[in-house]
Amino acid sequence: MKILSVVGNRPQFIKSGPVSAALREAGVEEVGLHTGQHWDHDLSEVFYEELGLPEPRYSLDLHTADAETMRPQIAAVLAEERPDWTLVYGDTNSTLAGTEAAGDGDVPVAHVEAGLRSGDLSMPEEHNRIAVDAVSALLLCPDERSRETLLGEGVPGRIDVVGDVMADAAFRLAPIARERSTVLRRHELEPGGYVAATIHREANVRPERLARIVDGLGRLDERVIFPAHPRTRSVLGEIPPNVEVLSPLGYLDMAALVSQARVLVTDSGGLQKEAYWYGVPCVTARPSTEWVDTVELGANVLVGDDPEKLAAAVSAARMPDDLRPLYGDGHAAERVAASLADRG
Repeated sequence: MKILSVVGNRPQFIKSGPVSAALREAGVEEVGLHTGQHWDHDLSEVFYEELGLPEPRYSLDLHTADAETMRPQIAAVLAEERPDWTLVYGDTNSTLAGTEAAGDGDVPVAHVEAGLRSGDLSMPEEHNRIAVDAVSALLLCPDERSRETLLGEGVPGRIDVVGDVMADAAFRLAPIARERSTVLRRHELEPGGYVAATIHREANVRPERLARIVDGLGRLDERVIFPAHPRTRSVLGEIPPNVEVLSPLGYLDMAALVSQARVLVTDSGGLQKEAYWYGVPCVTARPSTEWVDTVELGANVLVGDDPEKLAAAVSAARMPDDLRPLYGDGHAAERVAASLADRG
């Protein structure tokens, strides 16, 4: 069996690591394709280097997030490789482009993180999730909630609950990150003595909205360490004195930073989950989330871009005492590989 794996951004590189290893263990041939949606070294190559990921056979190097630009080049690779499956991850434009290209070439799609919904149709990611799930032949869900969502939507594909492959990476790599990373020492930080922040979503990097989020961070009586995506940094205005803006961090440094923070402020879907697994309370600068369980359990608070709510939520943030396991047990990648192999 041959699988074409399509990735294009930071979370997808991380998710693909455990899956690639599991596919090799299962004797499945994997052909990697990197669309170039994230092309900056600190958001791309560094993850291949740090995580020991196999280099992709195809690097499109498109330097764009436009799905229609990616689609014909992915289709050309599909025509050359003729895989049995196209494997896509998450909800990015690379996910959508890979899915649409596979449809053009009549190659079945397997979608990792199928069935997630935030309920916010103002987010392009929500449209991508719905569109990809509607045509995927194999829907690989992180939890039963996602499965129920797909059943309610009447999708035609086969649904398997496998857990979250990001958990596989987090459980395995976070202890290594804390041991190897020097990020806390470099920035003179003590575990539990700072707030970590990341903001990169398209809606949040509009200057007026980003300014309100940064205003909220500036109201805190704590140091805020803010690794900034290039498009975030390009529109940042005045930085409060308690906020330290860094260049993007590699996976190990980021895992070490987030897992030892007192609180995480983010708009990242992946980091909301990682914070939960690390036992770090999360404040999400979005009006909605696809990871609803973290909010229901009190480990995550939604504040949108309201600076007063953000500052109050960070000040009050605590992890609830009774946490239950969410999104898998660290063996999702093995189940992904088994699901694909069973349908080969």
